[in-house]
Order: sequence, then C-alpha cells, then structure tokens
Amino acid sequence: MLTGDVLLTLRLRTGRRQADVAAATGIPASVLSAYERGRRQPSLANAARILDALGYSVKFDLVLDPAEQARRLHDVLELAEALPYEPRPLAIARR
Repeated sequence: MLTGDVLLTLRLRTGRRQADVAAATGIPASVLSAYERGRRQPSLANAARILDALGYSVKFDLVLDPAEQARRLHDVLELAEALPYEPRPLAIARR
C-alpha cells in the first residue's frame, strides 16, 4: 500500500494543496491529512482516486507465490525430462 510519506511527496511534487486534492477526489481534507500523516491507511479505491487526481496512474503486476512458481517450474522440468531425446550427429567441419 501507499504510505503517507509517498502520498505527501506526490502531492507536493504536483504543487497541489490538500483542499484541492480533497475536492477533486471527494475525500474530506481531514481524512487526506490523516493518510499523509500515517494515522490512517487509504483503501485501494481511495488511494487510486488520490493518485488519479494527482495525475499518476496505478499499475498492478500479479506475482505468483514463490511456492507456486517452484511447483510450476518442477512440473515443466519433469515434462522436459519425459521428452524423447535423440542427439543429432555433429556436423563435420569443412577445411
């Protein structure tokens, strides 16, 4: 999630006042202040609204759990081992 420091920094970079961002998002200025001071944590929806009002976009990348990644890699390697393998003869070098 976004920390209050990050929200404050992004708002200051854009030169916006809390009252302006609050009006643009529909979030009370007191709540926005609490987010920036770390007293409250914004929901995902509110964080997205704040970032949108500041001109930033949100991108989420889904990452598999490391145990799930390991299981899938194991399955692929097992399938690869099961494939028939016939080595090709080496090409004869031309002189």
